Amino acid sequence: MDVRPLTIDGAWAFTPVQHGDGRGLFLEAFKADVVAETIGHRLDLAQVNTSVSAAGVIRGVHFSDVPPGQAKYVTCSAGAVLDVVVDIRVGSPTFGRWDAVLLDDLDRRAVYLSEGLGHAFCSLQDGSTVTYLCSTGYRPGAEHGIDPMDPEIGIAWPKVARDGSPLEFVLSEKDAAAPSLVQARESGLLPELDVVREFLASR
Repeated sequence: MDVRPLTIDGAWAFTPVQHGDGRGLFLEAFKADVVAETIGHRLDLAQVNTSVSAAGVIRGVHFSDVPPGQAKYVTCSAGAVLDVVVDIRVGSPTFGRWDAVLLDDLDRRAVYLSEGLGHAFCSLQDGSTVTYLCSTGYRPGAEHGIDPMDPEIGIAWPKVARDGSPLEFVLSEKDAAAPSLVQARESGLLPELDVVREFLASR
């Protein structure tokens, strides 16, 4: 498995080795020892989520209160998505920046993002199926969002689908009404880098 750090500290891309023959293919989509060696501790699996999205659907930018936060290991088993990690940790040298990885059913790579980071994706094909291995379960009241169209962040969302057709973005009412990065910071919603580091050091 190839491991590549993203430009946001605390996020990595994992690309598995695929073994194919006349029957199809086999791959190790998640290896606990490789992930633990990369991130510095084991990923405690508390919940597995799956979403299926039409082309143009944008989900996020989502994040959770720290502690405990929610680390995610994200894969796309069918279709394709542009997966985005946003640094929303106040005090981080890359605060407000983002990085993106194509997750699809060809390379079958995954993205890991640690606690305190924001996550979003745009579906590039109808039926894109995304699976999230999560370190904590859903906690009402502790889950938040930031406007994925916030120009302050400036995510370069794709304009065309996997088949080359133009994309029309679709957001949930909740995501469309989410605050900007500045508004979220001013309201005290965002995690502090020092708090995140202290929590991770205690793992």
